[in-house]
Amino acid sequence: MKTYRLTSEERIFYKTVYNAAFANPFSSLRERLDQKIAGLFPSVPRRESINQCIFEIDRRIRELESRNRATIHAYEGEDRRLIRIVFLFDTFHKFRDDFDRLIKDQIKAQDTPVKVHFAEQAMQMLHQRGFSPESTCHYFALSYQLRRAFYFISNSLVGRCQSMQTLKKHLWYNVFTQNIDLYDNFLWDRMEDFSTLLLGETGTGKGTAAKAIGRSGFIPFDEKQNCFTQSFTRAFSSLNLSQYPETLLESELFGHKKGAFTGAVDDYQGVFDRCSPYGSILLDEIGEIPEHVQIKLLRVLQERTFTPVGGHTTARFNGRVIAATNRPKTDILEGKIFRDDFYYRLCSDIIEVPSLSRRIRERPKELDDLLAFTLKKLIGTDEPDLANKISRTIDRQLGKDYHWPGNVRELEQCVRSILLRREYKGNAKGVLQNQSLAQQLIHGIESCDISVSSLVSGYCALLYEKFHTYEEVARKTGLDRRTIKKHVQGYLDSK
Repeated sequence: MKTYRLTSEERIFYKTVYNAAFANPFSSLRERLDQKIAGLFPSVPRRESINQCIFEIDRRIRELESRNRATIHAYEGEDRRLIRIVFLFDTFHKFRDDFDRLIKDQIKAQDTPVKVHFAEQAMQMLHQRGFSPESTCHYFALSYQLRRAFYFISNSLVGRCQSMQTLKKHLWYNVFTQNIDLYDNFLWDRMEDFSTLLLGETGTGKGTAAKAIGRSGFIPFDEKQNCFTQSFTRAFSSLNLSQYPETLLESELFGHKKGAFTGAVDDYQGVFDRCSPYGSILLDEIGEIPEHVQIKLLRVLQERTFTPVGGHTTARFNGRVIAATNRPKTDILEGKIFRDDFYYRLCSDIIEVPSLSRRIRERPKELDDLLAFTLKKLIGTDEPDLANKISRTIDRQLGKDYHWPGNVRELEQCVRSILLRREYKGNAKGVLQNQSLAQQLIHGIESCDISVSSLVSGYCALLYEKFHTYEEVARKTGLDRRTIKKHVQGYLDSK
């Protein structure tokens, strides 16, 4: 087949598309690249810029089709590398709404894989653009994984404050690494070697974050059955380790053989046995397990094998381990929670889920977004007026500076209480910690027990709470923007 060279203008455009394809969708870089592709100003809403971006790429590819150049075989070298990713990017976005419907249909069907009615059309499009039958099947499955990851990270983790944006970016990297090309070439079927430790206070949403990771793993597509080899609803399971007495904990993890102990009347499959080959397991409250169980879990993480209680043969675990704890990070780093060998094998990636009070300090409207989301989950529809009434009740009864010691879980209970009784008195711990930042600084000065660095950081944070921009705080204090950001983030991290 005759080969062509991209023009300089085409190469610049397709290079931008290439970079967008590999950019984290929750990053500001991806947003800027979408706007550049679409030819729009930064003030344009995100959804509009994405739609215009997709439209512009489609227009460019139709131009290539009109000149019989819309195949990867029409190019060589760097041009082929660019155009190959552009075709994958375009095909993915052409079917993104179909993937979203498939995700919703699969949630309704639960563990039974649903038929994928658009699979043949999508793979035929890739085949026409020069991809081999084997690679079209792989990239169709990868596209489904990409869309699932975006769907669950975006829809289940509500919030637009800085720490939540950081969390969403981190979760995306946890699924696909910092380079999707690296993931696609080497790691798409090897992610079980990357364990994850989720940190955060009780009720912050560690389980939700873990579920987003667990439901976003790669699942192969079965062309003969016209469905994926398993439902993503089976790909995630969780076990709260603190709810089992030590005598039963090992049995729940590794299973047991009949007669292994009193009451073991049958063989029993533990959580590692029940996990699917493409699945992930959340071991919640992992900071509470004794040292001898850590040793046995270390074997699972290191050798991928385990032995049921009372058994003599080893079994293999092919899934991925996600662990979570509300224990302080300082205690973990100081070796007070885990054995060193267990910690270093567990912490391929450490992800911190922010507290609700921190999120509200960073962005006061965060509470309104969470109220609307929680209310919709409860009643099934958006009701802005009712959400506003609940918000006013919270302000009146708890005040704007309530600490929310129970985090998002407490907020959910608060909404239920207000719907039932039109009141929520809050947690005494939250009321005690309800002292405003200004009052804390004044108290520190009057008692002469506040350091200069804490005073400056606290004052910068106080101004940031009021003006919401680092630039305005810098103008008020005479400090540069980077110093202000360092002080504000340092203050937030200390809370």
